[in-house]
Amino acid sequence: MEKKLVYFLCTGNSCRSQMADGFLNTIGGDVYEVKSAGLEAHGLNPRAVQAMKEAGVDISSNESNVIDPEILNRAAYVITLCGHADEHCPVISNPNVIKWHWGFDDPAKATGTEEEIMAQFRAVRDAIKARIELFVKEGK
Repeated sequence: MEKKLVYFLCTGNSCRSQMADGFLNTIGGDVYEVKSAGLEAHGLNPRAVQAMKEAGVDISSNESNVIDPEILNRAAYVITLCGHADEHCPVISNPNVIKWHWGFDDPAKATGTEEEIMAQFRAVRDAIKARIELFVKEGK
């Protein structure tokens, strides 16, 4: 069976899309091919790597990529994880692509002590994991 391609998009491909990428690869990698990208490539956020490591998922070797129109148009699902990416997503010319928006707060914008900032990363990580589990279980 050919794996369905899921393409996660956010602004910088540094936090939320990387977390979603890591979780879907871990939880549903046997069914889905997973890629992620951003409107820009901001590099992998070290706090996102740390938060995912705490959850048992290693994304440290992931790369931060810019949206590829070819991948965009061969994906089964294009899922935006922030409002900015949802509003500025390139036009998808393939009518068979299912596009969804799952909005999550940007943990990179968190302020406070290091512990308070990491708490935001963990909260977003856990919310993304729950959404990925639902997707894998129910396909939506």
